[in-house]
Amino acid sequence: MGFEVLLKGKNLIRLLEGLGVALKISLISVSISMVLGMIAGMLMTVKNVFLKVFFRLYLEAVRIMPQLVLLFIVFFGITKLTGYNLSAEISSVIVFSFWGTAEMADLVRGCLVSIPKIQYESSRGLGLTRFQTYVYVIIPQIVRRLIPLSINLITRMIKTTSLIMMIGIVEVLKVGQQIIEANRKNSPHAAFGIFAVVFLLYFLACWPISVLSRYLEKKWEN
Repeated sequence: MGFEVLLKGKNLIRLLEGLGVALKISLISVSISMVLGMIAGMLMTVKNVFLKVFFRLYLEAVRIMPQLVLLFIVFFGITKLTGYNLSAEISSVIVFSFWGTAEMADLVRGCLVSIPKIQYESSRGLGLTRFQTYVYVIIPQIVRRLIPLSINLITRMIKTTSLIMMIGIVEVLKVGQQIIEANRKNSPHAAFGIFAVVFLLYFLACWPISVLSRYLEKKWEN
């Protein structure tokens, strides 16, 4: 089945190190996306024509353009246009943050729109400022509604980091391919075992996030 290849040398350790690279890039990107997405989502609800057009174009561009094309544009395009060499890791964080912020912003916008206007009016009636209304009334509700939606986005971002191998980053999928190529003659069926382990590693990385999401949902329902 090819699993024996993992016991040769440091193959298993290399896979784990590759997973660590993928998780580092994805978690940095997720953190940036959460913060910027919250801000952008609030701005998307502002009644300003310029902001509405800007964010609509931003969101549509992100949804239409494949992440792999964005990676190539940032990694190769910026270098060619500016002469400044961005590292593959920084390019990846820029692209995934750019994508994640747009998706998160749209989720936040949808949650804000779903909140009844009477809550804003009641807050003003209690003497709360607009800032206080968002901090004490609106944002807590948004966070609860965002949990299942944002978990889906986070897991998608973690899985999509497999694309970074295309710009030379040695992450878990790239390591897996290297191991398969190095053992093609001695273990021709190694691909099954290697990719099964890669699947398991991605599952173990995403599953705790899903468990945490269910825990928080149950906790906040009470």
